[in-house]
Amino acid sequence: MSATDTTQDLSQLQDTFRGGLEAHGWFLPTLGDGVIGLGPQAEDVVQGIAAAARKVAARLSPDAGTRRLRFPPVNGTRLLERTDYVASFPQLLGTISAFEGDNKAHRELLATYEEHGDWSAQLTPAGHALVPAVCHPLYAYLEGSQVDGSVFELVGECYRHEPSPDPMRFVTFRMFEAVCLGTPQEAREHREKWLEAGTNLLSSLGLEVQADTANDPFFGRAGKLLSAGQREAQLKFEILTEVYPGHPTAIASANLHEDHFGEAFSMHTADGAVAHSACFGFGLERVALALAMRHGFDTAAWPVTVRQELGLP
Repeated sequence: MSATDTTQDLSQLQDTFRGGLEAHGWFLPTLGDGVIGLGPQAEDVVQGIAAAARKVAARLSPDAGTRRLRFPPVNGTRLLERTDYVASFPQLLGTISAFEGDNKAHRELLATYEEHGDWSAQLTPAGHALVPAVCHPLYAYLEGSQVDGSVFELVGECYRHEPSPDPMRFVTFRMFEAVCLGTPQEAREHREKWLEAGTNLLSSLGLEVQADTANDPFFGRAGKLLSAGQREAQLKFEILTEVYPGHPTAIASANLHEDHFGEAFSMHTADGAVAHSACFGFGLERVALALAMRHGFDTAAWPVTVRQELGLP
């Protein structure tokens, strides 16, 4: 089979899956490309996955526990700079613009609007950006802090500008993340135990999964070197499942950041060393959709053990 045939076959699989999601009320249309609403069954599954992940977090940190925090999906554009996101992933970021003109500017905007022109060109940057990773606001919040194996649990909305016909790829989506900050050993141990526990949870839900090394989509020529280095050092693992036969899709990831965020936000351990960090994240919608492909669109017909794990009726 040629590459063209393979691409066409994958496109057909994606179209068929999307059609089923829409027909059974899992997907609700919006006016934004890559922006999807979820129906009752889909949302119940998403919430069930988040709840199951919290149980894993409680089991993995029974003594110290985890601090459950929540940050909004919007932050200052400075966060994109401080995390190095502007330099590494400019193709994914999204910023917010607003109207700040006077009456004359408003008349000009209205004239453009009435002529069906690009009125958004008359807006100006508002100083805010959409958050691309749930854990990023945490590091800014902890700036200058001492962290000693501290574990944080976060659920939030992310934005990445990568619209796609694949129903598994949203522009805006939710992540559950368990983040550890401390010594290099503490960060690595956190990554390893969550990679195992996350794989086990997904397997218990009936998904066929495997973990494999991966890299982030760094931009440009320099990005190729960063990607190769990330793979060589095994800093990133993804948990993959075949939503479409022969085409593995990542539904969770486990990442070692080394001292990247500790250095950027002056976080340190008790001995004064720069803190290391690690995170594990479930893509909540992605896991839910993988389950729909595996078990069908009617959650009432899913295996009893899966419904119980997710708290479904």
